[in-house]
Amino acid sequence: MSPPRRILILGATSAIAQAYARRRAVQGAAFVLLGRHQDRLAAVAADLLARGAASADTFVGELAALDQVETLASAVQARFGGFDEAVIAYGELGDQQKSERDLAAARSMLEINFVSPALWTLALLKNRPADAPLALIVIGSVAGDRGRAGNFIYGAAKGGLDRLLEGLAQEYDQTPVQITMVKPGLVDTPMTASIPKRGPLWATPDQVAASIERAVTANQRVVYAPWFWRPIMTVIRHLPWFVFKRLKI
Repeated sequence: MSPPRRILILGATSAIAQAYARRRAVQGAAFVLLGRHQDRLAAVAADLLARGAASADTFVGELAALDQVETLASAVQARFGGFDEAVIAYGELGDQQKSERDLAAARSMLEINFVSPALWTLALLKNRPADAPLALIVIGSVAGDRGRAGNFIYGAAKGGLDRLLEGLAQEYDQTPVQITMVKPGLVDTPMTASIPKRGPLWATPDQVAASIERAVTANQRVVYAPWFWRPIMTVIRHLPWFVFKRLKI
């Protein structure tokens, strides 16, 4: 019998992370769950064990603290060893209007959604043996595909993350490292609780998790979740500026 697939999840209490972990738990995966709140991590761990996970360990840390990333990454590796998968699933939608007026809020949005996950990505790759396989999965957003007036600070952070992963995917091509950027659209999670849920474009966390699972199996570099966001964003990216600037999207 082969050993269980070892999966590290950063931001393990997020709705999408939990949905993905549940899918892997029924396959007998072993988890290390990182987040800020031990009680919430413990609840997630118990749920995964009940669903068939081989193990579910927790590790508490402030993932978005830039000066702690390398220390935390080294501590996790020293305690738990290597991983077959690493999922970076945390982020914050933030308040666009507030961030335009408050530079501290804008900085926080950029650090949480781009700088810290970028540093975690680099730290996980740095601490990996050269011949060790690793599937690195990072949750981005369709908001990073084009700057829009309503969320360009959040979108800029996710767009920067996309460029980083694109370059890393090229660098690690033909190696045991698989890099996958996940671009969800509208997802019904606590992060979007303040947004009215109308129309057919809203998805559940499990729908996004299913897209991630298929992408990892197929070794895709970019996955839109659900699938219909790919043609939507293809159109939006290619709209001429004189048309795009008039749209209220």
